[in-house]
Amino acid sequence: MVDRFIVVDTVAGRGEADLVQSFLHARGIKCELSQESAGWIYGIGVGPLGEVDILVPSRQGKQAREALKEYHKATTEKSKR
Repeated sequence: MVDRFIVVDTVAGRGEADLVQSFLHARGIKCELSQESAGWIYGIGVGPLGEVDILVPSRQGKQAREALKEYHKATTEKSKR
């Protein structure tokens, strides 16, 4: 059976997306990134062209969402310092 990929989050910019991807990979969650091609080619990191979708296999969706809650909580707390 083929497992479909689902979007579990959308972040602004490729740099943030790379961090999220590494975070999920470290937890054993397969992750792919998807961005509008013009945003990627021209290095746009803001607005609709800068948005990057975080995709994971549907069977790992719940695990990924829980991990992302932890990630966003940690980054929010860090930015408040």
